[in-house]
Amino acid sequence: MADEEYDMDGAYEDEPLDQVEDGSEQEEEDPNNEELPDAIPGEGEGEGEEKTEEAPVEKPRKTSKYMTKYERARILGTRALQISMNAPVMVDLEGESDPLEIAMKELRERKIPFTIRRYLPDESYEDWPVDELIVEDSWKRQVGGD
Repeated sequence: MADEEYDMDGAYEDEPLDQVEDGSEQEEEDPNNEELPDAIPGEGEGEGEEKTEEAPVEKPRKTSKYMTKYERARILGTRALQISMNAPVMVDLEGESDPLEIAMKELRERKIPFTIRRYLPDESYEDWPVDELIVEDSWKRQVGGD
């Protein structure tokens, strides 16, 4: 790479530097670098009253309740890696020593503590805990299943 390609300030010649225009507003920094909250929690409430936490409103989900083969592969691979690095196992071991087999057993028993985040085209997302998803085991279809 030639030295002419970039200046000493770290920007390439073709790229504009991040500069503030003269007419734009800049945020003024607090000299003490402290931000005060708008409302102090507990202020204005009676001292003898108990707080009730409201559960977030569950919107109807747009995506399928079935785990895809790609999600299944990612979950099993990630969990098997964790198990191989001595993470605590969530199921009773009956002679299994292969991390992938242990991860598959955890998935069958719905004990994997993961959440799958599915991104939607409108840039929002849905979070699905693994224990809420329906998993079709490929090994059951190959063997004949129950």
